[in-house]
Amino acid sequence: MSAARDVVILCGGRGTRLVEHTREIPKPLVEIGGRPILWHVIQIYAAQGFRSFVLCTGYRGEMIERFVESEPWPEGTRVSCFDTGLDTPTGGRIHLVKDKVGERPFCATYSDGVADIDLAALVRDHERSGRTATMTVVQPELQFGVTELGENGDVRGFKEKPKSEHWINGGFFCFEPEVFDYLDERSVLERDPLERLAADGRLHGYRHTGFWECMDTYKDSVQLNDLWRKDHPPWKVWS
Repeated sequence: MSAARDVVILCGGRGTRLVEHTREIPKPLVEIGGRPILWHVIQIYAAQGFRSFVLCTGYRGEMIERFVESEPWPEGTRVSCFDTGLDTPTGGRIHLVKDKVGERPFCATYSDGVADIDLAALVRDHERSGRTATMTVVQPELQFGVTELGENGDVRGFKEKPKSEHWINGGFFCFEPEVFDYLDERSVLERDPLERLAADGRLHGYRHTGFWECMDTYKDSVQLNDLWRKDHPPWKVWS
């Protein structure tokens, strides 16, 4: 059952491209609608029945711990922090919480990405695939509008920020315990581990075609706050 899975959330990075905020606070505590983006990520999972969260902290991790301890989480929800070091890469952080998740399948994601993803459908798709790892893939909205040109150079029209034709890593992973065979303390998850899983035929891609956004820059944080102020922000899957 999907809700029985632990959710590992990567919370240790420095957020250098969001320096307007992260001089004083860690990136997971940058606020969207008056609440840390980490809160939004946990709510996406909690609203769909997940109850156990392991936060891999690093940069200013003590601030994340204080937030976790002070927050009234939904009944039955357990959120724990584990210091995985200041400069440990993403795969290394997951490697370091192996004992926390035990010999069970688990989910993992980043602390800066939100989506209206159906997590039960993701878990079912992962289980049907029989693979060691499933990575949610998305087609991001392009930063700029696109000009449509004819063969002779005539401009036929414009498309305002269409979605990319390519699929990228959107986070929201499902992992079997065997994933730890691909990880060590030096692993950058997005490089060697995922590349070797793909080469071994052990990596599955779950296509999410709904809303997805990553808060990578100050501009992203402004856009997410603008969306939150609308009647129904697209990633708000809780009531």
